[in-house]
Amino acid sequence: MPLFIIQGDITRLKCDAIVNAANNSLLGGGGVDGAIHRAAGPELLEECRNLHGCDTGDAKITKGYKLDAKYVIHTVGPIWHGGGRGEEKLLRSCYRKSLELAYSHKCESVAFPMISAGVYGYPFEDAMNVAVTEITKFLTESEEDMTVYIVIFNRRDYKPDRNRLFDEVNRYVKSRMVFKENRLLAFGNAPASAAAAKCACNDAVVNEEAAGSVEDYVKSHIDESFSQMLLRLIDEKGMTDVECYKKANVDRKLFSKIRSNPSYHPRKTTVLGFAIALKLTLDETDELLMKAGYALSDSNCGDLVVEYFISNGNYDINELNEVLFAMDQELIGEYYPV
Repeated sequence: MPLFIIQGDITRLKCDAIVNAANNSLLGGGGVDGAIHRAAGPELLEECRNLHGCDTGDAKITKGYKLDAKYVIHTVGPIWHGGGRGEEKLLRSCYRKSLELAYSHKCESVAFPMISAGVYGYPFEDAMNVAVTEITKFLTESEEDMTVYIVIFNRRDYKPDRNRLFDEVNRYVKSRMVFKENRLLAFGNAPASAAAAKCACNDAVVNEEAAGSVEDYVKSHIDESFSQMLLRLIDEKGMTDVECYKKANVDRKLFSKIRSNPSYHPRKTTVLGFAIALKLTLDETDELLMKAGYALSDSNCGDLVVEYFISNGNYDINELNEVLFAMDQELIGEYYPV
């Protein structure tokens, strides 16, 4: 299920298939199209000649030849004419047809460039929205696991979608950083996380009823491992395992390891993926993180971005990862380097 935005050269990726933003002739061109043909060698052009072109919105598949990818999926994106000539429908078709080809050829990993967002003039944020929504829809409905990458060649060229949201998150992170600096100046030391801050507050005297509640809670949950707590939360939220791990940007193999091993120790980004999937509050997120030996830190930009999303009830993991990528932070979920 995982979907990740990454920076890199798509011609160097080691995955089952890479997607080429081709022209109708399929005989090579500029940009990523030319780069893929050069990297794959002349055999790719020879095979493409036998495909007799490709309609806009459609896709065709060839071998990868000298590339590290087994296959190249060639798709032809629409030229932007203002949006009134069916551009969005055609662009969505590019992603859907490419993913269907990857699925039919049993690909477990596929990498896309930003189709039509270059010389074809499709507005970047609209093109990104189409890519993310169409890929997510396919992965959610698919019975098989597939890891998909959206590859941005140059981070400077990345223009984050939802600019208003990005600006709000940026202001939030900066304000929290300033708050921490002022707090350190005033008090010398401060709790390093929301969880630690709560612990400091818990030194206050509580009444007998509250104390009893805490004692009951401790008895029932203190010995829970991360895996046990996660499975309990999935049941309490009324979710299926598949629904949960797909929304967490985690694949089935990893979830199986977590389910079968009560002592499994996940990466922090994996824990946060499940927190987003389960729509946990900040308190619940802190507790789940603590079970795995982690905490949200007000010194970590990525943690503050996650804190902003959860505090505002925004559990769209793809939107969250778009902002994290734009801010050069580690993405949420279980990332497999390519």
